Amino acid sequence: MWALPFRYFDGGAIICPSKKFLDIECFGCGLSRAFERIIHGLFIEAWDLNKLSFILFPIAIIVWFHVLGLVIKKPIFTFVKSFY
Repeated sequence: MWALPFRYFDGGAIICPSKKFLDIECFGCGLSRAFERIIHGLFIEAWDLNKLSFILFPIAIIVWFHVLGLVIKKPIFTFVKSFY
């Protein structure tokens, strides 16, 4: 996401079935845009888009580095193994 142009996810079609068919936002609505804002340092905009992103973003980073460690066969976060 850091390589994408700023506000890349703002336009385009709605892909959330809950929002598209029922016009109800689910817990994931705005999450991609919020992650993008966090990466670019716009924390207030990220908070306005999806408050859950501040919990999920650090978890996603930890999981990403853990999977990277598994791929290169050099564990980075060994405590993650205790969850599976």
